[in-house]
Amino acid sequence: MEKPKGPAAGYTTATCGWRALLLPQLNRQSLYVYGSEMAVEKECMRQLQSGVFVIHPFSPMRSYYIMCMMAITFLNLIGIPMEIAFLDGHSGLVWEGFNVFSDTLFLIDVALNFRMGIITEDCEEAILDIKRIRVSYLRTWFIPDVIAAFPIGYILLFADLQYNNDDNPSKTNKMMRILMFVRILSLIRLARVSRLVRFFNEVEKVSNANLEVVRLFFRILSLFMMIFLLCHWNGCIQYFVPMLEEFPSDCWVRKENLMNATVIVKYSWGVFRALSQMIALSYGSMDAPTNYVEMWIVMVSMVSGCIMYTVLVANATTMIANVDPAAKEYKSKMSRLEHYMTFMKLPPELQLRINNYYQARYGGKWFHEKDVMNTVSSALKEQIMMAMCSRLLRKVPMFQERDENFINAVLLKLRYEVFLEGDAIVQRNVPGDRMFFIDHGQVVMETESEETELCDGDFFGETCILTKGKHLATVKALTDCQCFSLSWNDLQDVLESFPDIQKDLYKIVQLSSDGGIV
Repeated sequence: MEKPKGPAAGYTTATCGWRALLLPQLNRQSLYVYGSEMAVEKECMRQLQSGVFVIHPFSPMRSYYIMCMMAITFLNLIGIPMEIAFLDGHSGLVWEGFNVFSDTLFLIDVALNFRMGIITEDCEEAILDIKRIRVSYLRTWFIPDVIAAFPIGYILLFADLQYNNDDNPSKTNKMMRILMFVRILSLIRLARVSRLVRFFNEVEKVSNANLEVVRLFFRILSLFMMIFLLCHWNGCIQYFVPMLEEFPSDCWVRKENLMNATVIVKYSWGVFRALSQMIALSYGSMDAPTNYVEMWIVMVSMVSGCIMYTVLVANATTMIANVDPAAKEYKSKMSRLEHYMTFMKLPPELQLRINNYYQARYGGKWFHEKDVMNTVSSALKEQIMMAMCSRLLRKVPMFQERDENFINAVLLKLRYEVFLEGDAIVQRNVPGDRMFFIDHGQVVMETESEETELCDGDFFGETCILTKGKHLATVKALTDCQCFSLSWNDLQDVLESFPDIQKDLYKIVQLSSDGGIV
């Protein structure tokens, strides 16, 4: 998490420190929802003008709070079953203090949810109106949250204190039964798993990281945490049920001689039995169920294992299917291409060159360059082409010291081309209507009298684009070459909007009496 910056930081001096934590921070997600820094600033003003205590969904306080509650909730979901199953009423002051602290925090969470801004489904704005927040919360998660936040920790702490201070045997036995009932009742706190799932979903909405990466990471993390909790709960139940029956003689706990074992040994055996049943494997240490209670436990474990396996496979399949779609599209295209080349009985050497061309052109990722360029704004398109080709264009004498608008217009006409090693890019004595700019690669220019090598940043064919004359040299690629080309027709389209430059270039044509060079 990062400190408030942008609009939220600007209001820190105007408001007290804690109030600034309630305002939306400037991050990737807030910019995605509101569109600009100005819109985020207006959202800050809207919240300040409301004059009520409301935590904005994109505020730093909301981010810190979610992370804290995720950690507390996960610890509860791990510790509560272990406390009930294995600690046998001797959880210690530290754990009881943590229980009280957690219950207090979840009660505060219920209260804070009446002041927590809500992100609408269309993500156009956050709901900051108190009445709308209250109605929405009461209709959705209020009842499950109240049940999950029931303060069992206070009852257990009070009952433990009474049990330890009472010397009357009859009252002590009665108190022990009450404690056991309350500990079983504390299982309702496991309903906090719904809070954990919601916290995961909310982290995706308020994160400042790349959105797709965050979603994938939290899907994987939440999946493995849910599987871990399922195995953990199942392992605790394996020991908890025989404990409720006061360990009958034929139960697995007595058979494995675990009555006086440590908590870690009991827990390890319980998880081992749970996993063996969930994945339907047995290592010979477990007999068939000896009573109907154990039989039901085994059946529930097997069904939960099937569900776990199904969910794991389904999620893994979905994640794999959504990973790197461009590479998958490329493989699909290449598969069709190979079928076509085989059907047309092309020579193996030509098939290999075609495969090499696609690899050099697309790099193993399929994309439609024209579609990409057509979907961005004209300003972004100019910036993209300037980043790729501006340095190449400005090396050509006829484009040097020209109007910036003319250069930008020419940039938009450039076409990306790839040539493989050995390709003849242009042939001598063949009319030419394009010039080339070498982005990466090396070529050799062969005339009747000499050979010249050109590399990154060089160009050729500049006179042909003006005169449409013949090339006086053959240009071959010495390596795989990535080039940009400009055609005569595209240049003429640009020159129609710049008549002064057009006249100047015609003067250059008149001075070129050779009829065209490379």
